[in-house]
Amino acid sequence: MKQFKIDNTDKRIISQIQDKLNNKTKPIGSLGKLENIVSRVCLIQQTLSPELNNPHILVFAADHGITQENVSKYPSEVTHQMVLNFLQEGAAINVFCRQHDIALKVIDAGINADVYNTPKLIHQKIGKGTRNFAKEPAMTVDECNLAIEMGSTITKQILQKGCNIVGFGEMGIGNTSSAAVLMHKFTNLPLNECVGKGTGLNTEQMQHKLQVLQKAVNHYPDIKDPLETLATFGGFEIAQMCGAMLQAAENKMCLLIDGFIATAALLSACQFYPAILDYCLFCHQSEEHGHKAMLDYLKAEPILNLDLRLGEGTGCALAYPIIQSSVNFMNEMASFQSAGVSTEKTDN
Repeated sequence: MKQFKIDNTDKRIISQIQDKLNNKTKPIGSLGKLENIVSRVCLIQQTLSPELNNPHILVFAADHGITQENVSKYPSEVTHQMVLNFLQEGAAINVFCRQHDIALKVIDAGINADVYNTPKLIHQKIGKGTRNFAKEPAMTVDECNLAIEMGSTITKQILQKGCNIVGFGEMGIGNTSSAAVLMHKFTNLPLNECVGKGTGLNTEQMQHKLQVLQKAVNHYPDIKDPLETLATFGGFEIAQMCGAMLQAAENKMCLLIDGFIATAALLSACQFYPAILDYCLFCHQSEEHGHKAMLDYLKAEPILNLDLRLGEGTGCALAYPIIQSSVNFMNEMASFQSAGVSTEKTDN
């Protein structure tokens, strides 16, 4: 596997960050979670004057062989159709990125279709969808390694454009199945606590999905190695997202983590480099069953809780202006000294 250099953030400036926050013209702690958010950004950037430069959201798209087992409400063709919608700027993620001036990159990590007629799509196809992991590993370890490396390449490209904050989204019919099994394998939580309705399954369809995934897990009783686990149950978009996240952490960028599938990619990355968590801002708690438990496992506090379960990086785009507000108040809000406001109690 490609090697990364990811260190924990240097905590020695925490007291300086807190002093600056406490001296703003406000009661101590009165901006609540905004103070926690900007403290994290300051630690990542190792500065008391943080900046958010050229924000990007990367949407990785791929198909999944597990859809052959009828675990999704929609056919796999929807992956390709939604990618075309992204490229035509008609999806929710396009709307929110335009609103907040965020650059959007769409990556073909393994769509089961050929899309060559647009320069807007980044072509990094490993294959036309993964294999059906109910019957055989989703990908080989070599394919998984290649996906991780290709994902890291995308981060390097946006880094050269001055980007220091990047969100991660995805599109892939069937990818909640992969994410649920990865969550189960990496957290040891029961599979039924990890599996959700995905694109909107009813109770009967949900039970079928759980049975399929449990049988698939039982088919590989000896798999313990994280890379082999990711290769066996993951998706090309999840593995590429994992590589992109690891590269972003190595370059000390702020990572914006979206919903269930993006968090599963991060959970996978944590198996290799636990320090990556120091660079993450968790944008929202998805309505998808299992996401709250995954966030709790990672000791992560989400910025938003809007009952989203769309994916695409939409949670990242919606949380970004809140992160931006936290940085702006840190840099622009007056201190008691500069505003000439006394904090000393006087006798009247």
